[in-house]
Amino acid sequence: MVLRDGAPTNACLLMMWQVEGADIITPEGLDAVPESSFVRQGLIEENAFQCGYCAPGFTVTLTALLRETDDPSETEIREALGGNLCRCTGYHSIIRGAVRAVALKAADAGQGA
Repeated sequence: MVLRDGAPTNACLLMMWQVEGADIITPEGLDAVPESSFVRQGLIEENAFQCGYCAPGFTVTLTALLRETDDPSETEIREALGGNLCRCTGYHSIIRGAVRAVALKAADAGQGA
């Protein structure tokens, strides 16, 4: 999973000609995206991962969601994560982590006001 021009995209389904000239951010490059810090912190606080296989996809997708939506609902979170598969946690902790990330972002915005 990567951000292609800000949108989460399955990198394994892209041909090189489809990314020519596109802005690509890999999971390793998320430090450059401020919203990713809220996502990572929320997921950590809710102990949202076990094996780490799905972590990059969830993290990239949630980062994109927080970039485009200030206060996504749980329904919007679930819709955004619909294509990400996890075989370890059953998704409950991941949803809690995503909700926590939204709260962390809101708290940070409140401190900056």
